Amino acid sequence: MSAVPDVAVPVSRALSDSSDVTKPVRVAFVLQGLHRVTRGAEVAFESVANELAAIPGFDVTLIGSGQSRPGQRYRYIHSPCTPREKFERWPKFPPFRSEYIWEEATFVRRLGRVYDPGSYDATVTCSYPFVNWLLRAKKRRGGGRPVHVFVTENGDWPVQAGNREYRWFGCDGLICINPVIHERNKDRYKSWLIPNAVDLSSYVGAVPSRAEFEMPAAGKVVVIVSALIGSKRVLEGVRAVAAMEDVHLMVVGDGPLRDQVDAEGKQLMGSRFRRARIPFDRMPALYRSADALLHMSKDEPFGNIYVEALAAGLPVVTHDWTSTRWLFERHAELVDTDNPEAVRAGIRKAIEENSAAAAAGRIELVKRRYTWTAVAEGYAQCLRTLLQT
Repeated sequence: MSAVPDVAVPVSRALSDSSDVTKPVRVAFVLQGLHRVTRGAEVAFESVANELAAIPGFDVTLIGSGQSRPGQRYRYIHSPCTPREKFERWPKFPPFRSEYIWEEATFVRRLGRVYDPGSYDATVTCSYPFVNWLLRAKKRRGGGRPVHVFVTENGDWPVQAGNREYRWFGCDGLICINPVIHERNKDRYKSWLIPNAVDLSSYVGAVPSRAEFEMPAAGKVVVIVSALIGSKRVLEGVRAVAAMEDVHLMVVGDGPLRDQVDAEGKQLMGSRFRRARIPFDRMPALYRSADALLHMSKDEPFGNIYVEALAAGLPVVTHDWTSTRWLFERHAELVDTDNPEAVRAGIRKAIEENSAAAAAGRIELVKRRYTWTAVAEGYAQCLRTLLQT
């Protein structure tokens, strides 16, 4: 199977490959949260699409539930949905296993009205089951459909499970955002190893602003940036940091566990705890205002927050496993997040051993491996290969 290690596609090669193409490759990125949700997969798809549209030979469209924005290189189509927050208390059963799937169902109910398979050569999503099913099922007039690429932004469970609704998973190409996922799936699907990235220019000139974020002027501040769902283990992070009496904790995010996180944070830490929602464009300043980022998830598919923190030069403490070792190249404190003492030791080490040279090393890693330009070139190679076979 085809693989692209660390998106190592030279710019000259990517551009020259497209020079002989007389008709542009028409690509549709489809995801319900596009232009509405500013985190994770949504940020990744919008960033990749914007860079892919700059490569000669590609015509890119995004379909999502948010509103159009000026200044994007791609075309945008709005398809409404009911936001996931409305479904947090709704019943959970297959295939409606979470509020995200309920949201996806309302998106797909309307998607068929604006999605024309005859207008595209390839479709891209990371949403399963309903978006994947519609994109693979809806045929062009005369038969056939666009090639379909699935991206493992939320992990590869739909690819691996093989039971219940997952038995109907399918794609023509699989983009794997970490090496563990790639190794598991490379013999089953045409697979590419392509990580996510970060817009480093957003971090140039970002300055600390503790007053803006209601952080203490003095003292150490650890931040957790995460959706408040069980798999992110935010509550375990609060409990670990609570025992560090000289450390403040700021949780940035929202989700179904918000009330429990708030209650435990205030009970265990009092005024040393704060939770907030921060606009995406202020995240560079937030990272620059903190002393360390803590992320407790043990199987994060990639973690855009990782490369965001690296771009800010911020120390990271997170779980030690194959994917984080590959991602950070020793530029993070990797610990057993099941062990609160190890978490606290990692935080202390990250803060105490931070330096200008260490921060510069993190930023250099981003420049070398995690730019959206390089990622888009990897997507371009994937799409060209699939359309030539």
